[in-house]
Formats: sequence, structure tokens, C-alpha cells
Amino acid sequence: MQMIKCFMLLLIFISSSLIGRFIAKKYTYRLEELEEMKNVLNIFKSKIRFTYEPIPEIFREIGKQTKQNIGEIFEKAGTYMQNFSAGEAWEKAVQTSQTNLTNEDIHVLLMLSKMLGQTDIEGQISQIEITENFLEKQIKEAQQEKNKNEKLYRKLGTTIGLVIIIILI
Repeated sequence: MQMIKCFMLLLIFISSSLIGRFIAKKYTYRLEELEEMKNVLNIFKSKIRFTYEPIPEIFREIGKQTKQNIGEIFEKAGTYMQNFSAGEAWEKAVQTSQTNLTNEDIHVLLMLSKMLGQTDIEGQISQIEITENFLEKQIKEAQQEKNKNEKLYRKLGTTIGLVIIIILI
């Protein structure tokens, strides 16, 4: 009986610690996705400037070469462009994709949809650069949040596990 109780307490401690680590990882994932998006937008800008490929082809190609969540946005946007304009497709893809981005991050990405496919190459490139600048700000903010909250949630999960064990003993 005592062995079962010790096993259950250990299970509670491990699960609460893992929950804390899982919550803490969201901050890391957000930062990684923002940095990935900034890099991909730079690639998109270069492809628009130098290859003159259609935007849907560029989006699908980038989507296949990019990490999971950010690549999904580009693949969806490329697919949606069959039925919608480039701006509408981008907006719909950003809003329907599953990412770790906050509402502020999504709002920054939606700014790109205003001029996407509606202006000349230089207008689109300038809009991408504006979006990259806003993303840089979001990356700095995400880094600060990660530094502040990641350690907090890991320790909080462990502490809550210990508190529950002490209460149950």
C-alpha cells in the first residue's frame, strides 16, 4: 500500500513538472516561429525581386522548405490564391493556421496582406520590409517574455508538484 502511495506521489510530481515545462516551451516556440517568419519573409522578398515567379508558386515552394507551422501558412496561402486575391489568401492563411504566435504577432503578419499582389514589385518589397521591422520588435518582445517566463513556469510546475505532495503526505 505504501509503495502505491509513493508511486502516485511521484507521478503527481512528474506530471506537474512536465506541465510547467510544457507551458514554458510555448515561449520558446513563439520566438522560434517569429525568427523563422522573419527569415522566410526575407527569402520571399528576394524571390520577388530576382526570380519574377508568380506569388502562389513562391508561397508553395517556401511552404515546402520551411518548418512546420510557418510553412503551413505559406502553403495554405499558395493554395488559397487559386480562389482569392494574394492579400485575401495571405490573411485567411495566417488566421487559420495553428501557430504559437500571439494576436499581436498575427496582426503584424496581417499588415502584409494590404499590398500583397496589388502593387508593383518595389511596393510589395517595401511592405515586406515594414513587416520585417515590426517582426523584429515582436522578436525582441518574445525574447524578453521567454527570459522572464520560461524559468518561472518550469519552477512553478515543480513547486506546485511539491506542494501537492506535501499536502497529501
